[in-house]
Formats: sequence, structure tokens, C-alpha cells
Amino acid sequence: MTSALGPQFLDPEWLISTFGLIGILVLVFAESGLLIGFFLPGDSLLFTAGLLVADGTYLHQPLWLMCLLVSIAAVAGDQVGYFFGRRFGPSLFRRPDSRLFKQENLTRAQGFFRKYGARSIVLARFVPIVRTFTPIVAGASHMHYRTFVVYNVIGGTLWGCGVTILGYFLGQIAFVKSNIEFILVGIVAVSVIPIGIELLRARRRNRRTESGGR
Repeated sequence: MTSALGPQFLDPEWLISTFGLIGILVLVFAESGLLIGFFLPGDSLLFTAGLLVADGTYLHQPLWLMCLLVSIAAVAGDQVGYFFGRRFGPSLFRRPDSRLFKQENLTRAQGFFRKYGARSIVLARFVPIVRTFTPIVAGASHMHYRTFVVYNVIGGTLWGCGVTILGYFLGQIAFVKSNIEFILVGIVAVSVIPIGIELLRARRRNRRTESGGR
């Protein structure tokens, strides 16, 4: 079965109805710090979670508890990613491409990290794929641990609470509730815009480099 968002296992409402709160926390943790989590629907998952909390469907926890637990899962995931990058970073950059691992994703996160420095830990939270690889790059780059923790907590809290609260309040609007699938598609589309912009900029830089070398 598929939806407008793709396969059923990527549909936020199906994931929440099947795995509940524990499933949300596991997926947030995985997307935040595990290499295999880059394809998971983090933004749309949290937005849907907030909507379902407001609606009382599948999730019966209070909003504050949902936000707290999601933020903890997000911060913990980035911590794991940081230590993974610190331990295996150099070898990771030499790893060949596979079905679940692409060097371009790591390179993109590395460019993002170099451009924004410590702020990238916060900013990457709102950029799919990049948010999975940025803590790994931070660890591989030996970013000062205390600095990483501060920005990690800020980013994890802003993302975890912000997107969930947005879903909670917008989910009470009749139009949003009756068009939720299209809203989620819109969230996914908007969230990948930064990636598209970076790709276009990279292509332009490459063309200028090639033309300059002739």
C-alpha cells in the first residue's frame, strides 16, 4: 500500500497508529544519529504526532510530555552520531557507496558544517538528510564536545518542540485536518528546498570552476 508520501512504512499516520509513542521516539532517534535513518520522515512524523495529540487519536499523552520525550530522543540521537563520527569518521569518508549509504550525503553535510560551523548543529535539524549526517561530521571534525552538546540541546529542543507544537495547533484547524495528506506533502516539499538550493549553488560553482580552468 502506498500514499502520497510514498510507501506505507513512510506514512507518518500509519507509523504512529502501528508503533505509537515508542515508535516515534525510536524513529526520531534513528533519523537524528544513525546512518540508516536519513530516509525517515522526521518533520512530517512530528507534525502528525502533534496533530494526533490534539485530536486524541492513537496518542493520549499531554503535549508537554510529547515535546519533552521527542526532544530527548533527538538530542540522544545526535549524541550517538557525534561519537560515531569521532570514532569512525576517517574510515567513513573512505567507505564505498551502497544502497543505504551515499558519499554525497556525507559530503553535503560536511559542506553544511564548514559553512555554518557550530550553528550547523541547530540549522541542520530543519534540513532532511543533512540532519542525520551533520553530527557525524561534527564528531569526525573533532568539534569541541561541550560546544556540540550546547548546540545539540538547543537544536533538538527547537526542532522537537517546534514542529510538534505546530502540528498540534494547526491540526485543530478544520481545513488542515481534512487535507492532512496534502499538508504533509507540502511539509516534505518545503523541507527539501534548502537541499535543492545547495545543489544548484554547487552546480554553479562547479561550472565556474570548469570555465575558469579552460
